[in-house]
Amino acid sequence: MEKRINLLKRIPVFSKLSDEQLMDIVELEIKKDYKKGSIIFYEGDKGDAFYYIQSGKVKMYKTDYEGKEIILNIFGEGSIIGEVTMFNDIEYPATAEVIEDAVVGMIYNNEIENLVANNKDLALQIIKELTKRLYNSQMNVKEMALSSVYLRTKNVILNLAKDHGVKTTRGIELNLDITRQDIANIVGTTRETVSRVLSELKKAEDIDIKGKKIIIKDIDDFV
Repeated sequence: MEKRINLLKRIPVFSKLSDEQLMDIVELEIKKDYKKGSIIFYEGDKGDAFYYIQSGKVKMYKTDYEGKEIILNIFGEGSIIGEVTMFNDIEYPATAEVIEDAVVGMIYNNEIENLVANNKDLALQIIKELTKRLYNSQMNVKEMALSSVYLRTKNVILNLAKDHGVKTTRGIELNLDITRQDIANIVGTTRETVSRVLSELKKAEDIDIKGKKIIIKDIDDFV
């Protein structure tokens, strides 16, 4: 029980709750192991639960009318996914695919809603998390509309480094098995364009590239 409570404490939406309150959460949790390539839920599925990542990585993406994948974000340990369906009888707006073997906790929405009704601290934390997600979504839309492909690519790399970066002697390395096409799907451009931008960033000595790995040499100067 203590180990499960400590795992929950690493998740922002639960981090400020007492051990007693966290025990109530643990009672509702269904833990699942997912292999790389597994789908947690599909876009359009009934949104009856939310999930939090205890280990591993998950990408969220939508599919356009031509079947092209548009990656919305990549989430790692401590992230919540599917939370937009809480308090709403709606379908999942995107697909969640595991890109690195993951352990994921799941809680049914009706059960968390009953718990929130009697727990104002948890309610406040969830509201803050949902508000943060809304703000980030709005900023992404603004960036897509106003920024060049070069700046969008640079910002995507920076954000991935902040969320999934590992400090090394060479700089901050993106600890992700991510392809140029994946980056292009996040930026909203072509793989060829992303490759060109990465080449420009490498030529400018902002990044280093070793196979699939991208290393930001100095993250403070990269902004």
